[in-house]
Amino acid sequence: MAKRHSPRRGSLAFSPRKRARSETCRIRREQVVPGRQIQGFVGYKAGMTHIILNDNSPNSLTRGMEISVPVTVIETPPVKVVGFRLYKDTVYGKVALTEVRTDSKGGNNGVDLSDLIKTDGVSVRLIISTLPELVSGIPKKRGELMELKMSGVPEDDLEYAQKVLGTEIRVSDVFKEGDFVDVTAVTRGKGTQGPVKRWGVTIQNAKARKSGKGRHVGCIGGWRPRRVRWRIPQLGQTGYQQRTEYNKRILKIGDDGSEITPKGGFLHYGLVRNEYLLVKGSIPGPKKRLIRISHAIRPYPKLAAPEVIYISRESQQGN
Repeated sequence: MAKRHSPRRGSLAFSPRKRARSETCRIRREQVVPGRQIQGFVGYKAGMTHIILNDNSPNSLTRGMEISVPVTVIETPPVKVVGFRLYKDTVYGKVALTEVRTDSKGGNNGVDLSDLIKTDGVSVRLIISTLPELVSGIPKKRGELMELKMSGVPEDDLEYAQKVLGTEIRVSDVFKEGDFVDVTAVTRGKGTQGPVKRWGVTIQNAKARKSGKGRHVGCIGGWRPRRVRWRIPQLGQTGYQQRTEYNKRILKIGDDGSEITPKGGFLHYGLVRNEYLLVKGSIPGPKKRLIRISHAIRPYPKLAAPEVIYISRESQQGN
């Protein structure tokens, strides 16, 4: 008889699996992509559909052929630049030096930014606000405030921040078709779940299930130490955690939502009325979830934008 072998599942790198503090994700990485003035953007997940395109991947078996690809629709209305902030690197991390806001009456508190920007370890970040009133499927009255990293060249970043202060930035100013991006969002919350669904452990066999359904861990530890170690898979919070998926390809950037909106609108979302992205594959989070999009920091192939032949607009109301 073959030996049963089933190693534990679930990465301990995500432990502890607690609920996210907010749906507005925080991008904590310090890497910046050279040559990009703004390092990211934000949007709302509308739903999924499929498209037909000419495959231009160099090592693909279907290169030059028409293939069907699942895509996620992210509605990306413009964001408003409400200010910018200067940070300085210290031994305790980044410390805010000064901040300029459009609604501040005192300006920059008399600080000479041209001299301050020349000091070592100074960086500039934009402060933006989303405009959910432009989106039909988002029942929010106030926009989310967040920071956007810039190119990392302080002089150029300060000049650009002063130029766009109080104006709107569009997704076409940040990305272009064919780019690879990293997508960050809070996953779908599933509440408290058992170890089988939470960690993917195998249910017990028929002999061990005599005392119950077998949807639990067979052994939670030895006699000593007299405690349950944190590595033992147990029940607890499942989902609603910030996750990042790397190297998702932008297949199309459009400004006419009617060319992708299904008949009757996206289920549980509605109509797409602003600019949008078609990202290959799935992304974390349910519909209406806030999505942070950043330039990819991992190596990826340099590919041109594919030729999109057909976009499915079949009704999703019956699904």
